[in-house]
Amino acid sequence: MKVSIITVCYNSAATIRRTIESVLWQTYQDIEYVIVDGASKDETLQIIKEYQKLFGERMKLVSEPDKGIYDAMNKGIRLAGGGLLGILNSDDFYEPMAVEYMVNSMTDDKYQILYGFMRSIRDNMEFSIDRRSHKFLREGMINHPACFVTKAVYEDYGCFDLQYISAADYDFMLRMSRIDAVKFYPVDYLITNFSLGGMCSTGMAWLELLRLRKNYGIISEKEYRKEIIKDRIYQMYRKVCK
Repeated sequence: MKVSIITVCYNSAATIRRTIESVLWQTYQDIEYVIVDGASKDETLQIIKEYQKLFGERMKLVSEPDKGIYDAMNKGIRLAGGGLLGILNSDDFYEPMAVEYMVNSMTDDKYQILYGFMRSIRDNMEFSIDRRSHKFLREGMINHPACFVTKAVYEDYGCFDLQYISAADYDFMLRMSRIDAVKFYPVDYLITNFSLGGMCSTGMAWLELLRLRKNYGIISEKEYRKEIIKDRIYQMYRKVCK
């Protein structure tokens, strides 16, 4: 089976070399690498092109402005020709056997979401290794960087909803969990290494997550408004303390 790895990036010169090399040196060979660059202003494109000759026809590169990270991911999904897709952020990197573990864990189901363990890294040190079960999705997101999804899932049930700026991956997983035909499979291996401190750790991301949880009925309108008020009070307190 051909596997497509998708990396979206913008001004990622400081980290993308490690990301690319983790794909290049996978033990599984039938890999297509799709890179969607948001018209970077730094040396990101130059670094990517250094590796293009090593991938040859296995690399697809697009560089153009986008409407955000999930718009770029959707572009990558549309470009992908593999039957199984993984999305690797430009400051993260796979373990050498990540793709092989995922392919070997597949079943005959048409619609599959496989997810393994993820190592979180802070200040270049291991912070944690974990894997949250899909059975508790209503309580929190599984590790998206450690997920692989069959192309058929995206083709038949849709990609990322662009109304969400930082939580569209969680929205996607919640939607898929409501579809009986889509099967979630935990994989008992360390798959990816994730760099802490990105967009999902911002205050704006927290507010969007609250809205998403309200939209899915995980919290009530009253609980949602209560959390919004608490956040506003906290923000006012921060300003006063400055």
